[in-house]
Amino acid sequence: MKISDLLRTANGEPVVESPADPAEQAKQDGIEVVTDGSRQSPGPTGGGSATSAAALGAQARSADSSPTIADPLAGLRARAQAALFERLGSRLFDPNLSEEQLHSYVVRELDQILADEAQQLEPSERQKLVDSIGADILGLGPIEPLLADPNITEVMVNADDAIFVERAGKLYQTEARFLTVPHLRQVIEKIVSGVGRRIDESSPMVDARLPDGSRVNAVIPPLAVDGPMLTIRKFAKEAYTASDLVKFGTFNHQAADFMDACVRGKRNILISGGTGTGKTTLLNVVSSFIPTDERIVTIEDAVELRLHQRHVIRLEARPANVEGKGQIAIRELVRNSLRMRPDRIVVGEVRGGEALDMLQAMNTGHEGSISTLHANTPRDALARLETMVMMAGLELPAKAIREQIASALDLIIHLSRLRDGTRRITEIAEVNGMEGDTITLSTLYQFDCSAGMDASGKFVGQIQPTGLRPMFSEELQHMGIQLPDEMMRIALDPLSDLGFK
Repeated sequence: MKISDLLRTANGEPVVESPADPAEQAKQDGIEVVTDGSRQSPGPTGGGSATSAAALGAQARSADSSPTIADPLAGLRARAQAALFERLGSRLFDPNLSEEQLHSYVVRELDQILADEAQQLEPSERQKLVDSIGADILGLGPIEPLLADPNITEVMVNADDAIFVERAGKLYQTEARFLTVPHLRQVIEKIVSGVGRRIDESSPMVDARLPDGSRVNAVIPPLAVDGPMLTIRKFAKEAYTASDLVKFGTFNHQAADFMDACVRGKRNILISGGTGTGKTTLLNVVSSFIPTDERIVTIEDAVELRLHQRHVIRLEARPANVEGKGQIAIRELVRNSLRMRPDRIVVGEVRGGEALDMLQAMNTGHEGSISTLHANTPRDALARLETMVMMAGLELPAKAIREQIASALDLIIHLSRLRDGTRRITEIAEVNGMEGDTITLSTLYQFDCSAGMDASGKFVGQIQPTGLRPMFSEELQHMGIQLPDEMMRIALDPLSDLGFK
């Protein structure tokens, strides 16, 4: 009988045989199952109710004989953690307890539990065990080692049933689990309260961030039917530079030099792409090209950008409070930023009516502004931008909106996540202007898909110039910024720039 069945039996629930082993089913679905060693056994599936102390004990006892445990202390760890849940009960999830009080309770009870164990531990083993259990109870639980792994870029918690991670653009299922739904809720509340947000039945969905800037999304019942869902998109401890992205193959030196010239030349730039394509990372890199003697105002839903210039003002939107009041939207921050004497305005992402205010800022002397939006192609980005301007509530004719867009934007940089899991710039397009009722684009750089893939299944192509020069070349020249012929010319050996020779 599986552990989840033992837990249901302990709670008096009927046991229904599963049609297939979860790991085997995951493999059939094309998802690899890996062991991260951060937890000893899976918890019960689904469920919004807390696991009882008896069920926790049953889980701990079952863990002793689990064939998936490689750590010799895993059985002791499981028993100690289950005993800790039994002894402390609801105090573990008491919001009135401070971190210091909870830490004191946990350490005292753990000392007693380990003293009762017949197994003798070395001081180093004992400390390691206490730290491990403490991270589970007081930290972010089983996802803490996953967040510490530099190779993991995303962590996805599906209630107490499964935890998935993304490595190199691919999804993998881990053996890590939250023991109980209340424990997962405690971790979620700890994260969101740390940035002044709240999550409860009246506000069951929230966006937040970790101290390192990693993006967090949490959804709880009644919206999440099977239990709380937590998604964390990690950011590197050190912000990536242009050299890093060249090394990763996101773009090459030609494209990097061209984007650098466009930013220094105060071109208005829009970065587009799908979910998880690296728009925020690229925005951070492109923003790093802004000269250090300029005043930059950044506007975001949740602060993620990490600029290293001297004069940066960071603004963050604020959600409504418990009474539904006090919300400050991105649109209001964009309007307010115009009164802050910015040289550059960087908007993390446009999602609604703020698109109109951003376009007006670009058209009224705030050149060199940069933002991102979700779109499948540069052409789709223009259509989405037009739709978002309409969301501002003004009855503007479509042609007037398109004229605003064509006048404001100079460049669209499009990112894609390819089949091999890599994130690449696949197109850089110039916004030329209007022809009739249509905004015209010209592709300056295009990803070479025809180069094929190497033996490991990675695309060997790169972003290449198409040979067209941008219409704003003369404006850049007047500002003392040159676009050399080799920057806009197709390389004779397109693979040499990525180090394939």
